[in-house]
Amino acid sequence: MDIARQIAMELNIRPAQAETVIKLIDEGNTIPFIARYRKEMHGGLNDEVLRDLEERLVYLRNLQERKDTVLKSIEEQGKLTDELKAAIDEALTLVAVEDLYRPYKQKRRTRAMMAKEKGLEGLALWLRLQNSAHSVEKEAERYVDEAKGVASAEEAIAGAKDIIAEEISDDAAVRSWIRNITLKEGKLVSEAKDKELSSVYELYYEFSENLSKMSGYRTLAINRGEKEKILGVKIAAPEEKILEHIEKGIIVNGNDAAAPFLKEACADAYKRLIKESIEREIRNSLTETAEDGAIDVFGKNLTQLLMQPPLAGYVVLGWDPAFRTGCKLAVVDETGKVLDTKVIYPTAPQNKVKEAKQEVAALIKKYGISLISVGNGTASRESEQIITELLKEIKEPVRYVITNEAGASVYSASKLATEEFPNFDVGQRSAASIARRVQDPLAELVKIDPKSIGVGQYQHDMDQKKLSEALGNVVEDCVNRVGVDLNTASASLLEYVSGINKTLAKNIVSYREENGSFKSRKELLKVPKLGPKAFEQSAGFMRITNGTEPLDGTSVHPEAYTAAKKLIEKLGYSLSDVSGGLPGITKSVKDAGALAKELEIGELTLKDILKELEKPGRDPREEMPKPILRSDVLAMEDLTEGMILKGTVRNVIDFGAFVDIGVHQDGLVHISQMADRFIKHPLEVVSVGDIVEVKVLEVDVKKKRIALSMKL
Repeated sequence: MDIARQIAMELNIRPAQAETVIKLIDEGNTIPFIARYRKEMHGGLNDEVLRDLEERLVYLRNLQERKDTVLKSIEEQGKLTDELKAAIDEALTLVAVEDLYRPYKQKRRTRAMMAKEKGLEGLALWLRLQNSAHSVEKEAERYVDEAKGVASAEEAIAGAKDIIAEEISDDAAVRSWIRNITLKEGKLVSEAKDKELSSVYELYYEFSENLSKMSGYRTLAINRGEKEKILGVKIAAPEEKILEHIEKGIIVNGNDAAAPFLKEACADAYKRLIKESIEREIRNSLTETAEDGAIDVFGKNLTQLLMQPPLAGYVVLGWDPAFRTGCKLAVVDETGKVLDTKVIYPTAPQNKVKEAKQEVAALIKKYGISLISVGNGTASRESEQIITELLKEIKEPVRYVITNEAGASVYSASKLATEEFPNFDVGQRSAASIARRVQDPLAELVKIDPKSIGVGQYQHDMDQKKLSEALGNVVEDCVNRVGVDLNTASASLLEYVSGINKTLAKNIVSYREENGSFKSRKELLKVPKLGPKAFEQSAGFMRITNGTEPLDGTSVHPEAYTAAKKLIEKLGYSLSDVSGGLPGITKSVKDAGALAKELEIGELTLKDILKELEKPGRDPREEMPKPILRSDVLAMEDLTEGMILKGTVRNVIDFGAFVDIGVHQDGLVHISQMADRFIKHPLEVVSVGDIVEVKVLEVDVKKKRIALSMKL
């Protein structure tokens, strides 16, 4: 198989592009590095296409490896024909390869094997030929042999049918046809094991859906219900059509004597040997497709969350709400340094509201707090009420924001948090994290396992290795898109930089602590174990402000410094002008192609350099919607049908989006209420972090459900 050509066809790119990227990956280059600094080589493919290419490359190489193993095994048996070799070579999936290998695969002892040992292969062949006039029973008498374990003609016929059934089951074309027709016309059926039991799976107590129309979230929900032994699940296949197809391929001569026995062999082949394994394959395939879809949505949600714009310049009070154990507070300055921590008890059972307000007011005055970041967990609603009352009572201009605290408790109990805040308890660490999340969401959220961030669906039910890899790639892409400040970045942030692993990240931080701030990118080469390859991959994503080299504060790669300096000089600027930005520099270039040739760089690289020099260290997060800062609060009881509100999208799932409208309970905008046109997925309309205007459709206080619409 020509892997590069196959990938090019699948991704709709040129074979030369696929070949180039495969070569770059094989040379140890990371996807962020290839996407940013090797554009000329691959024609400017974006990181999403490059990630897809890398994923397909891994799959197709594994497929090729399996093909080689299968071909070798069949060849060793002396059964490899040119036709079979060509069929295996052309197979595009592991399932297709396994279908072709099935007749030659080492099996556990089967009924057909035992029948062959009894010498019944001849009778099976005689039955298949269907060209004799005398009865099957008469022919079977010839194979009765007590010594071989065949006591009667009936036993001989049964053995022959077992051989034929296995031959049918091992036919790759038959299995492929059955798989396709089952997928096309079969249904997934689920029913309750106990209809009286109340559960979240009630929608699936009497459920039936065409396999071809099964949505991913339903597949995962049904899988979970089955795992929890609440649902019974089966596939209803078009059995009549399947048996008819098998018989048509076997009963060909209209021989009345053989036909009934062959019919029985066909039914046995399907019901005993094919049905269960095909249905298991289909269930696995549905699950895999559903998981891939869910991981894709999770990844897009995570991207939006990580790319939320930082709220710089605020002294923030992080508020981790709770009832019995009290609300934990942490004051964090503009740089993220924790200045103070406290525990207050304004909520039940203590209800020390007055004392809590006094303590918070004192902290606001003492540290100049201008923003309160409140976690959205338990007691958030009650804490929010107290905050809004306090803000009306004090003179200082303070606002608050509701912050998604998913994963804060995971972080606060982690080894990393213990190293970062050795003298804090888990509550204080959590409050500090909630404060820092609004100052720089990316820098704070990289400390938490992406699976714990809470912007996915059914994440605990899917392949954890696949999920971790996909989300790790998302974090890596985000970190490298933004870039990091080499002199302030934590080891947790640095380990996601292209070419940097956990060990190198720790070594960079240790070097910085021992030698002071990095003065130039070149100094990275002095970090233990950080060699030329790691430097090449990482340097462009590291920023140094006020260093010895002005270009170190930009995303221009050191390998392009010579060209960048020539460009700056040619356009009439000096290197010292770079740090303040060179507005209008892009427009001043009339013939980019000729200039790129003169500077001996590619045109795409030239455009990137110009864009960067225009606004050095440009933060792509600036273009994202900023969080809503509030000064008042609504309760669910305050909501009325038809009310128009602004809210923040907290999570996007297959059937809609959850929107925070400031009442603690997120409202659901169903996919049907998102647009006046038909949309296949909510991500076509909204993303996590988007600020949207919504209308209240329905409020169910008892069930804590709010139905919203974006159709205003």
